[in-house]
Amino acid sequence: MQYEVDEKFKTICSQIVSSKKSEKEWAENESDDMFQIGNYEGGFDATEMMFCFSLHVGGKEYWFQVSLDDVINIHNGKKSNVEIELAR
Repeated sequence: MQYEVDEKFKTICSQIVSSKKSEKEWAENESDDMFQIGNYEGGFDATEMMFCFSLHVGGKEYWFQVSLDDVINIHNGKKSNVEIELAR
């Protein structure tokens, strides 16, 4: 399901972009709870080589992943939606 990102997630993307780290650098310091803002919790997963997040909306938990390129595009306003799925 497509989900339009909000200002809180854009803030996370800004933090990621401002760190100026490569995927390799993120992988060296992976963490599944590095970012905790509003309904979002997540971090970089070195196995997936993606930023993995949980999102709580309407009493339900959803999961989604975004690449570093996706994060940059969200930060720059070139991407406004992410694909989310109901947590299992």
